[in-house]
Amino acid sequence: MKNLFLAACAVAGLVTVSAAAAPAIPAYVTAAVADKGRADDTVDDARRHIAEVVAFSGVKPGDKVVDLIPGSGYFTKVFSKIVGPKGHVFMIWPNEYAKEAQPDPVKNQGLARTGYPNTSVILQPGAAFSTPEPVDLVFTVQNYHDYPDKFMGKLDPVAFSKQVYNALKPGGVFLVVDHTAEAGSGLRDTDTLHRIDPAIVRKEVEEAGFKFEGESKALKNPADDLKKVVFDKAIRGHTDQFIYKFRKPR
Repeated sequence: MKNLFLAACAVAGLVTVSAAAAPAIPAYVTAAVADKGRADDTVDDARRHIAEVVAFSGVKPGDKVVDLIPGSGYFTKVFSKIVGPKGHVFMIWPNEYAKEAQPDPVKNQGLARTGYPNTSVILQPGAAFSTPEPVDLVFTVQNYHDYPDKFMGKLDPVAFSKQVYNALKPGGVFLVVDHTAEAGSGLRDTDTLHRIDPAIVRKEVEEAGFKFEGESKALKNPADDLKKVVFDKAIRGHTDQFIYKFRKPR
């Protein structure tokens, strides 16, 4: 089934970017990852392939970035150093998710006082994603699958993607990283296994007006059978994940 799915994607023009084919990581990404303020985060860098993932997003100095549901700020710190004083990183938390994730949303507010002054926290209803100004990148890791779930109010992912579309500048990027579910499963596993079928993500985001630009395989793990909940000790931290890059037409 998986091979058939991959073949279908190839026919449909699915672009993939493997680690070998990926462009060189820009010096400003390397420098940001090496930031001394990230000392406690570096233990996860090899596993999470942070440099490859951030480089694939295309973020650059001066950009305005949304780190959507940023957790502890693992990616926020890197984005902050890349975009620099002329850029900004908005850490956006849907209210529904923030209630489940305390104390991270409160701790995020401290980043602006501890070496990351170009960051700010925004709490807003999950059904009303918006930004204070047009942005260059909306970046979300392991959270797209949450939007249709009960605790988020069973939000419409297409409506959410349209809000992201409206928040981006022409040419802006929506980067989605999430845990892979079995091909053909659609939204079946979002609330049970915390996984989502990559095909349904592509369908929903393209329906909102985005153009699919490619996939990075930096977080692929063929040893993941896609049947376990992502918190299972046998697979936690090593799930098969897809990285999809979408662009708003200019």
